[in-house]
Amino acid sequence: MNILLIGSGGREHALAWKIAASPLLTKLWCAPGNAGIAREAECVALDVTDHSAVIEFCRRNAVDLVVVGPEIPLAAGIVDDLAAAGIKAFGPSKSAAQLEGSKGFTKDLCREFNIPTGAYRRFDNANDALAYVWAQGAPIVVKADGLAAGKGVVVAKTLAEAEAAIAMMFEGAFGSAGTEVVIEDFLSGREISFFALCDGETAIPLASAQDHKRVFDHDEGPNTGGMGAYSPTPFVTPEIHDQIMARIILPTVAGMKQRGMPFRGVLYAGVMLTEQGPRLFEYNVRFGDPECQVLMLRMMSDIVPAFLAACDGQLKNFDLRWFPDPALTVVMAAKGYPGDYKKGTRIDGLDEAAQIEGVEIFHAGTVEKDGAILANGGRVLNICASGKTVTEAKQRAYEAIDRIKWSDGFCRRDIAWQAVEAEKSG
Repeated sequence: MNILLIGSGGREHALAWKIAASPLLTKLWCAPGNAGIAREAECVALDVTDHSAVIEFCRRNAVDLVVVGPEIPLAAGIVDDLAAAGIKAFGPSKSAAQLEGSKGFTKDLCREFNIPTGAYRRFDNANDALAYVWAQGAPIVVKADGLAAGKGVVVAKTLAEAEAAIAMMFEGAFGSAGTEVVIEDFLSGREISFFALCDGETAIPLASAQDHKRVFDHDEGPNTGGMGAYSPTPFVTPEIHDQIMARIILPTVAGMKQRGMPFRGVLYAGVMLTEQGPRLFEYNVRFGDPECQVLMLRMMSDIVPAFLAACDGQLKNFDLRWFPDPALTVVMAAKGYPGDYKKGTRIDGLDEAAQIEGVEIFHAGTVEKDGAILANGGRVLNICASGKTVTEAKQRAYEAIDRIKWSDGFCRRDIAWQAVEAEKSG
């Protein structure tokens, strides 16, 4: 099979690495890719916002399947346009991608189909939003309705923080994504990531994971796209797993089908494990980044038949096998992220780091220039490792990081601390 992968981040490098291992693969391209992906696929300078150019490339190269990594092309309807041209694509339609593209859409779906989530209201002006916040009190959560690169959510611990978030969003900090704001109850509990593969009618669970969103150790500092993750999480017991499938994932798939916008692709639920049970706080419509990296390390099955089954509505009799060993990833970011950071700084020692047993390095924001690897983004590298325990995987990942020479980079040093503590006490 000829496959085109769309995207350029750590998630896409992990997907390229996994797809490249498939015996079904004939040729793999990635648009636009990065320096790490170039080792697995042929990177092509294709403008993925120009859907007709993507279609033309697929026709010219007899592409059998397009795998869309990031949310922005999905929200822009690339899967619809490829399908209309007779090209198979993995990912949801534009209408189904509203589950991530509009927080209000998802909250309304939860209300309609009785999916457990926090109480909420939608606002299109600051005055009404402020009045609601003053009536509700803090802590409270303020969200830009649209896509904001993982940065459009403010967990306001005080009324002053909520007021500042409302002002920021309505003053255009996130452009059109903030023209409507969703304000919802603060859910207290443990946050986990839950993934399911969907074909419009059937959903099969993938492995659980836990992400670390805050930029600094001890979950301090601003939210980011994600600073590390591990899988599986000990906090998703078999009972909680079944509750999430029965109360959140399956009603969503049924509800989307009922609305005439069946969901095909990866459904990524951000779930809070509260004292009242699992509560949905957000949906994404693609693999998480960096959760995808640990899922790909743990997936024993070939991923290409899974993509095809999701596209073709054939998941009913499909199952995926997983390695039992945990996997962990640590994000190395450019100093200053998630604020301003420098590009073009040199990174050495990657080959030495990758020699440690169980370690795999996925590139997120890199370019190669004159044989050197240079940083080219905020989140730059994913140092991944598997081990017999989360503790062992963590030790291997940080041992690899200590071999990398990049003075302009930083990382959190406490990824998977909750699971490590659970292992010690268990």
